Amino acid sequence: MTRLLTDDDKARVSEAIRQAEARTSGELVTVITRASDDYWYIPALWAALVALLIPAVILLYGTWMDASTLFAIQVVTFLVLALLFRIPPIKFTLVPKSIKHLRASRVAREQFFIQGLQNTEGRTSILLFVSVAEQYVEIIADKGINDVVPAGTWENVVNDFITKVKAGQYVEGFLVAIDDCGAILAEHFPAQVDDVNELPDHLVEL
Repeated sequence: MTRLLTDDDKARVSEAIRQAEARTSGELVTVITRASDDYWYIPALWAALVALLIPAVILLYGTWMDASTLFAIQVVTFLVLALLFRIPPIKFTLVPKSIKHLRASRVAREQFFIQGLQNTEGRTSILLFVSVAEQYVEIIADKGINDVVPAGTWENVVNDFITKVKAGQYVEGFLVAIDDCGAILAEHFPAQVDDVNELPDHLVEL
């Protein structure tokens, strides 16, 4: 499968992280994934719903047919639509937004722990997570940051980032968000002489 970002793109993100972390004792981690779930059941559910509605439509128009013919039409309809609805652009249109965001949020929280953000000294790390298919962006800050940063601090950063993601500008979204998060961290957690880079600066692509 083709990667979302090139090596040059990832190098730009890594450099942005290094520059941001030079201003703060906090840590920034970036993760991007093409999709947070396969949603394999969604095409089947929609195909089944359409197939089950066929008898009602036939009765509505007063058309008569025997049970075996009707069943055959339902089966063929289900199989054709189940395959058609597997096409990614169609499938992700059919998935309710609430489900997409729930799945993406779950993966973001998994990545927070998988990437070890909870292990930093002072609990001053931030995850910038992007799930492209869901057009979802989440910033998760650890306890040390949340204790001092006002609620709603990340909202504007996330909204601007989502706009970039919807436009397919993933790298630009990361660069702006990293700079914004770095500035917020620098305000509350300025760089110290003995700072240690506790987490990798590279962009993780799942």
